[in-house]
This record gives sequence, C-alpha cells and structure tokens, in this order.
Amino acid sequence: MSLPFRERGLIVSCQALPDEPLYGAGVMGMMAKAAEMAGAIGIRTNGADDVRLIKSSVGLPVIGLNKRSIAGSDVFITPELADVEAIVSAGAEIVALDMTDRENRYDKLPGLVKYIHDAGAFVMADVSTLEEGMRAEAVGADLISSTLSGYTPYSPQQETPDFELVRQLSRSVRVPVVAEGRIWSPEEAVTALKCGATYVVVGSAITRPQLIAARYAEKMGAWLNGTAGAADRDRS
Repeated sequence: MSLPFRERGLIVSCQALPDEPLYGAGVMGMMAKAAEMAGAIGIRTNGADDVRLIKSSVGLPVIGLNKRSIAGSDVFITPELADVEAIVSAGAEIVALDMTDRENRYDKLPGLVKYIHDAGAFVMADVSTLEEGMRAEAVGADLISSTLSGYTPYSPQQETPDFELVRQLSRSVRVPVVAEGRIWSPEEAVTALKCGATYVVVGSAITRPQLIAARYAEKMGAWLNGTAGAADRDRS
C-alpha cells in the first residue's frame, strides 16, 4: 500500500490550541483550504474534530494527531490507544505518534502501530534523534519526521531547523523522511529537501498569525528601543 501523497512537497500543519485566537469555529478548515489552493500536497492537524472538518473541506491527505497532556508525562502527541482510535475514526489517512525514547514508550508502540495498520492507515513517527528514527522504522513506522528535535532534553536545543537530523535520517532509513520544526522560510524548506526530506511540514510560519506577528514586533521593537545591531539600524 502506497502513501497517499501524489508527489514530494509541502505539508501544511493547520493546528490551534484552546488558548489561541484561531481555535474552533471552523477556522482550521479554512486554513486547510487556503493551503490546498496554494499547492500543498497534504495537511497535518490536531484532534478528531479538525480531522473531520478538514476531510470535508479539502481533497488532500490528512495526517492526524491528538495532543493530550497526561499528568506526570511529557508525551502528548497521540499518547495512547484511545487517541489513536479517535484519529483513525475521524478519517485520517496517516496517524502521527510520539516515537521518542521516553517513559517506556516502545512498550506501547507495537500495539499502536498494529491498530493503525489494521485500520488501513499509515504511521508517522515524530522523533528527536537518529536513533529514535531508526528504531521507529523497525517498529513499523511508514514515515519518520524530525518533529520533536529540540523538544526532548537530549536532542539539539536550537532555534533553527535540525537539518543535520534530516540529513542523517535520509541516509539511514528506507522510509520517507519528513522535515518538521522551526521552518520559517521557503528557503529553509528547500534546504530541507536538499538534505533528503521527501516532505516538509510547515505550521507556525503559515497558520499561526500570533507567532508570525510576534516575530515582526520583536524585530521592530529591538530597533525602536536601540537594541538592534548597528547593521540593522544603518538600513534605515
């Protein structure tokens, strides 16, 4: 069974959390439609409701996940079977799972992967290191993504995309590699492809306007307050 994407390219992450201004009211469906019009080949979204909404709004494959905080746990991307069941039932072609080496995660993963495959869907492994990616492939993941690099204490803590992880994964696994995380420009997305990514997921830079606006406000505030570098101030 082949992955549902028609070609290599851009996957847009359309997500909003309950404390964000675009949460609810069908907004993510409109975001997904805009992404489709722009040429995206797929959508990544959070929660069964938005999976259903987006499946009814666009003709693109959907990567679904369920972000859920559990007391005492750092794993929140589709953590348990109930989360998997909800995303599969909502119609996602691909289910994203946290496949990091935390909290005995690998004891649960074979059962979660089997459920997803038995339902006719695919598994996207969100990892933070090369070792996790290789182990995820061995467990049965159909795609490996750099999503969680920087979100585990033992992975590189950096503001830029983890291109090195994308490069290492593309050389070490047989399944498609996805670049995701801190990709803020088209140029960075192209760099990810050059590093071997089959697909590139971009979220905040496209679908979270409060973060996009904050980057402008921060840069402009630094200039106005006299804390910008001399080179930036000379451009005035």
